[in-house]
Amino acid sequence: MSATLPMFPLGTVLFPGVVVPLRVFEDRYRALVHHLIREPDPAHRLFGSVGIREGYEVGDHGAQSLFRVGCRLQLTDVESHDDGTFDIIAVGRDRIRLDRLVTSGPFPAGEVEAIPLSDSDVDPAVVERALALFTAYRAAVTPYRGDPHPGALPKDPTYLSWTLAAVAPLPMPDRQALLESDDTTGRLLMVSEMLRSELRAMNAIPSLPATEVARTRWSPN
Repeated sequence: MSATLPMFPLGTVLFPGVVVPLRVFEDRYRALVHHLIREPDPAHRLFGSVGIREGYEVGDHGAQSLFRVGCRLQLTDVESHDDGTFDIIAVGRDRIRLDRLVTSGPFPAGEVEAIPLSDSDVDPAVVERALALFTAYRAAVTPYRGDPHPGALPKDPTYLSWTLAAVAPLPMPDRQALLESDDTTGRLLMVSEMLRSELRAMNAIPSLPATEVARTRWSPN
C-alpha cells in the first residue's frame, strides 16, 4: 500500500540498517524536522530519502531529477542550535519506491510504497568471500583515514550487503544499482567485485586509498 512520507532528497544513496548523520539548515528541511519531533511516538518519526540524479540539495531550484528507489528512515536523535539549525541522526529502516513528489507544502512529501525484503537463501561461501575482501580493504585504508566501519558487521546477509554497500568506495550510480537490487547474493557479489577492484588499484598506486565520493557524512541541505 502507498503512504505519504516527508521527503529529504540527498546527493548520496542511503541504505537500510545504516546510521546517517545530517546537518539541517535549509528552511524546508528545518520544517520537516519540526514536523517529525512533534510526533509523540519516536517509532513514527519517519521520513524518506531518495538520491538526486540531477540537480542540487540546496537553493531555489533544488533537485531537478530524482531516483525512484530510496530508503525510509527513522529519526533517532536531534540536537537543536540557537540559529534554528539541527544536527540529526537517522537510521535506515527499509527500501521505498517514490511514486510522486509534492513540493507545494512547507517541506517535500512523497507518495511511496515499501519494497519487501528478499527471502532467498545466500550461499555461506558468498558471505565469507565478501567478509574476507572487506577485511582486507579495512586493513588497507585504516592507517590513512581510520576504520571505515568501526564495530561488528551485521550477521544477517541482507543487512551485511547494505552495510558493505554503504562503506565501499562506489560512485553514486553503482550505489543506486545496489539499492535497487532485490537479490542479496547479487549485492554481495557486486560489492565483493568493487572491493577487489579497489584493492587492486591501491596495490598499483600506493597513494590511494580510494575516493571520498560515497562518504559524505554531513549533508549541505
